Amino acid sequence: MNEALTHRRVLTIAIPIVLSNATVPILGVVDTGVVGQLGEAAPIGAVGIGAIILTAIYWVFGFLRMGTTGLTSQAKGAKDVAEEAALLLRALLVGAVSGLAIILLQWPLFALGFKVSPASAEVESLARSYMAIRVWSAPAAISLYGITGWMIAQERTRGVLAIQVVMNGLNIGLDLLFVLGFGWGVEGVAVATVIAEWSGLGLGLWLCRGIFAGPHWKDRARVFDLVRLKRMASVNGDILIRSVLLQAIFVSFLFWGAKFGDLQLAANQILLQFLHVTAYALDGFAFAAEALVGQALGARDRRTLRGGAILTSGWGAVVCLLLSLAFWAFGPQIIDVMTTAPDVREAARKFLPFMVAAPLIGIVPWMLDGIFIGATRTRDMRNMMLVSAVAYFAVAVPLMGAFGNRGLWVALLVSFVVRGVTLGLRYPALERSAEG
Repeated sequence: MNEALTHRRVLTIAIPIVLSNATVPILGVVDTGVVGQLGEAAPIGAVGIGAIILTAIYWVFGFLRMGTTGLTSQAKGAKDVAEEAALLLRALLVGAVSGLAIILLQWPLFALGFKVSPASAEVESLARSYMAIRVWSAPAAISLYGITGWMIAQERTRGVLAIQVVMNGLNIGLDLLFVLGFGWGVEGVAVATVIAEWSGLGLGLWLCRGIFAGPHWKDRARVFDLVRLKRMASVNGDILIRSVLLQAIFVSFLFWGAKFGDLQLAANQILLQFLHVTAYALDGFAFAAEALVGQALGARDRRTLRGGAILTSGWGAVVCLLLSLAFWAFGPQIIDVMTTAPDVREAARKFLPFMVAAPLIGIVPWMLDGIFIGATRTRDMRNMMLVSAVAYFAVAVPLMGAFGNRGLWVALLVSFVVRGVTLGLRYPALERSAEG
């Protein structure tokens, strides 16, 4: 490895990702606030449910970000510029084909979405209008997963931040123009997103222009090499299964929480935002682990791999400790900001200790995820997620029967512990794979 492992290097990768994540909820607030100015409930619900359905569809392709980061960082570590170029082109091709498939299959996909998330006739009609426009940026939205993953592997996270800021800033500005200025309503929000996402893709390609200046991306034999395509498919398939299992845990958590009544459901939803904040804050250091571990593995440098894993995890631990202290000290005030309902506030406060504990328990599996993605040890990730999911479902039912909603939270934390322990047991094999 040419560049030394330093705290500055880790922070240079991580901080732009943390800032980039901070822009995501702002866009959702503006989308909701702009249509809220129309003075009707239906447009708000339409944008909300339409965005949820499309986000769920795009989420399936989140493997493209993680798989591209792991494979590209290893190619970079091995100084294989030709493979770096080929990986970017493959990711863009996957994004384009997947996006076109979504456009062609939009009607059955949307129908399935409304079966899962039913709405009134008025809201569904408006949501369909919104989605029929916004779906045209599907190739751009999915391709951006690949570009983001590729740039993280190159340690160019400032570029990732630039894409996110420009895309969301443009989206917000066009929201205001199209909805409040031109009076386009829900359709205006959709058009703004389409323009912003295609513009984000354009900026991403421009930032990656250096790779297109060389000859390697034109090497069709390498780009479509069957062995490399099979490896990419295997890595991405494992990540997809792992992500589906993780989603199953959280979806079941919400559904089971609803059985305890609206009050507990509302409290759980508020407390889950604490977990989302933790995940957003930790992403930067997990992504840094992906890049540094992947490069070390590509260079067959076991010592640097271990150093990258320790350094990034150390920073992740500091962040999680600070978040736990913040949740302990200011958790009640944060809950009060998120809801004005006295009974919901009281219910959420009862379970706040779980949020204080969650970052301290979750740091191990969350950072190991980044380490294993960088090493493309995705089969281990898939298998250990299966073990943790089985453990979660096995303990959730009896714990809920004995302790109600508190038992459900314990089961969720148990799944974190099991995933951390099982991945930790597989870590020595990961290190050994870096030996030249």
